[in-house]
Amino acid sequence: MKLKTLAVAISSLLAAQPLLAADQPEALSDVVVEGEAQTSPALTVMPLDKPSQGIPADAADLLRSVPGVSGARMGGHGIEPIIRGQSQNRLNILLDGAYIHGGCPNRMDPPTAYSAMESYDSVTVIKGSQTVLYGGGGSGGTVLFERGVPEFDEGDHFMGKVDAGYKSNSGTKEVSADLAAGAETGYVRGVVGYKDADNYEDGDGQEVRSAFTTYSGNLTAGYTPDKDTRLELNLEANRESDVLFSGAMMDSPESDSDNIRLKFDRQASVGPFTALEANIYKTDVTHLMDNYSLRERTAMSNAKTPTTSDTLGGRASGDLMFGNKVLTLGVDYQKNDRDAERLMAADMMLTTDPTIVQSIMWPGAELEQTGFFAELSMPMNQDDSLKAGIRYDKVNASISRGAEKPGIMMSPTPNDLYDLYYAQTSESSDENNIGGFLRYEHAIDNGNIFAGVSRSVRTADASERYIASFMRMGAMVLDWVGNPELDPEQHHQIEAGFEVDGDAWTSGFTAYYNDVSDYILRDVARGQDGILLANGATIYRNIEARFYGLEWEGSYSISNSLSGRASLAYVNAENTTDSRPIAQIAPLEMTLGADYTISSWDLGGTVRANAEQTRADIIDGSGQDVGETAGWVVLDLYGSYAVTDSANVRFGVNNLFDKTYAYHVNRANLDPFSPEAIQVNEPGRELWVKGSVKF
Repeated sequence: MKLKTLAVAISSLLAAQPLLAADQPEALSDVVVEGEAQTSPALTVMPLDKPSQGIPADAADLLRSVPGVSGARMGGHGIEPIIRGQSQNRLNILLDGAYIHGGCPNRMDPPTAYSAMESYDSVTVIKGSQTVLYGGGGSGGTVLFERGVPEFDEGDHFMGKVDAGYKSNSGTKEVSADLAAGAETGYVRGVVGYKDADNYEDGDGQEVRSAFTTYSGNLTAGYTPDKDTRLELNLEANRESDVLFSGAMMDSPESDSDNIRLKFDRQASVGPFTALEANIYKTDVTHLMDNYSLRERTAMSNAKTPTTSDTLGGRASGDLMFGNKVLTLGVDYQKNDRDAERLMAADMMLTTDPTIVQSIMWPGAELEQTGFFAELSMPMNQDDSLKAGIRYDKVNASISRGAEKPGIMMSPTPNDLYDLYYAQTSESSDENNIGGFLRYEHAIDNGNIFAGVSRSVRTADASERYIASFMRMGAMVLDWVGNPELDPEQHHQIEAGFEVDGDAWTSGFTAYYNDVSDYILRDVARGQDGILLANGATIYRNIEARFYGLEWEGSYSISNSLSGRASLAYVNAENTTDSRPIAQIAPLEMTLGADYTISSWDLGGTVRANAEQTRADIIDGSGQDVGETAGWVVLDLYGSYAVTDSANVRFGVNNLFDKTYAYHVNRANLDPFSPEAIQVNEPGRELWVKGSVKF
C-alpha cells in the first residue's frame, strides 16, 4: 500500500462534497480544548495557557510537567521525552497529525524540538499502549500535539492573540502572534514565533552551554462547506540556529524543518460511515552539527556532519456504528529517508573547510511502513464497557550506500562495519508485525476501575539498524555501528487501576507490567552473543527485558478558592538477559502543589522531587548512565493576573532556592570523539513573566 492510495481516498471524498454539503453553519466547528486540564494517571489533555507551565524551552520541557513523563537534557533545547521508561520511537509523537523524524543521529533534535508551541492549542498524553490508531509501536505512549479550528464570536470575522515573555538566568526572550480571519465557509490562520536564549547558570553559578534561537511560521487555510466538514491545508517552517549542547562534543549551527499537511474531516454520515478522516503530510528536515563554529577551536576541531531526514506519510480512517458500538477502520503509511555524513578537514587546524567524507553515518537509510488497523469501542451495559484494537504493520528497511567507500583511506564502508561487528551486511529486510489491545472498564460510585492487556511491536530505527560511524584515536576504538539484523521489539503489557471523584477530592492509580522480547539495547561491544568484537565500541543487540511501575495522582479542594494536588510515579526496568538495570530510567518522582484563586488572581506553587536513583547501569554497563544520581527537591512558584477579559499577565520563579541538580535521565555525551557519559545540570533560579493580549 503506497501513499497514493490515501491520495485517491481523499480525492474521492472531495469529489463527493457537492452531495454532502447541506445547511451552512452559523459558526465554525469548535474543536479547541478549553478549560482546565483533564488529568488521570494514564491520560492527560492540557491546554497551553496555564501559568504553571511557565516559559518552557521546547515541547518536551513542557511535557516534563506531566506526572510520570521525564525528559533527558543535552542542552537548552532538544530535550528527549520519556514515558514509563521508554523514549525515541517507543513513543508515537504526532505534530498536528504528522510524524517528524529528526535529522541528528545523536538526537539533538527529537520530534518535539520542531513543535512550535505557540501554534498548538492542546497536548494529549496517552501513556502505555491504549490505542492502535496512531501508528505501530508506541509501547511507551502516544503524544498528540493538536491545533483547533478558529472560533469566532458571533458577528466577528477576525481574531488574534499576541504573547511576549522573558525568563531570567538564560535571558530567554520570546514573542508570538496568532491571527485568524474567517467566515461561514472557511478560515485562514497564521502563527509566527521567535525565541532566543543565552546559556543559563546552574545553582552553583556554573555556566551551562544551552543557548539557542528558534523561529517558526505556520499558515493554515480551511474550507468548511458545512458544519460537519473541513478541508485544511497547512504549511509550516521551523528554523533553529546556534544551538549549543553541553552533553555533546558538537553543536548545531542550523537545524530546519519544512512541513506540508492536507487534511479532510467529515463528522457526519458518508455511505456506511458515520465519520471520515484523512490526511497526507510531507516533512523535510535538514540538520548540521560541527565542533568548531560555535565553540573554541582545538586540534580536533575539524569535523562537521550535515544530515537530512525526509518523511512522507498519511492516514485515512472511518467510523462505523453498530447500535451503541463504534468500529474505526483505517490505514496509515510513512516512509522515512535519512542520510548523514561526517566530513573532516584536510588538516587538523581547519585552515580548509571539512569536505572529506570520513564516515557515512546514515548510508541512505530508508524505512517504509504500511499499517492497517481496527479499533472497537463497545458498551456492554450501564456499568461495563470494552475497548479493543488490532493492527498489522508491513515494514521494509534498506540502505542505498552500504557499499560506498568514504573519502579517507582507512575508513571502511558501512557494510564492512556491519560485517566486522555482526557478520552481517545491509541487505533489505522485511517485517510483518501484529499488535493489539483489550481494555475493560467498570463504573463504580463516582468513578471507574479498569484493566487492560496489549501487545505492541516496534521496529528498529535508522540508527539502531544502520548507523556507521568509524572513529579511532590511537588505540582507542570509538566506533558506533548499527545492527541490520535486529529483530523488532515485542512488548506484552498488562495494566490495571482506578479513577474516583469524591465531593472534594479525586484520586487515580495505575499499575503496569511490561515483558519485552527482543528489546533493542544500545550497548558496549564485549563479545556478547552475536557480537564479534570486544573493543568497547557502541553497538546494538536484542535482549530480554522487563518494565514495571505505578502512577498515582490526587487532588483535594480545601475551599472554593484553595486546592491541593499530588502525584507519584515509579518505573523499574531490568535487562533480564544480563541481570542488570536498563540505563536512563527515572527514579521515584513526586510532585506536591497548591493553587489559590481570588478575584482576578491565580496563585500557586509546585514542589518537584526525585528520589536517589541507585539502579544505574554502571557495572559492565551500556555506557548510557554516568552513575547513581542524588535525590533532589525543587520549589516553583507561579501566578497570573487578569488585567481585562482579553489581557493577562503570568509570572513566576522556577527553582526558588537556586538548587543545583540534574535528572538521572540525562543525555549522555556519546559523541564519537568523547564517549564518556556526563550529566547536564538543570537551570538555577529563574524569574519569568509573560503577557498575553487577545482581540
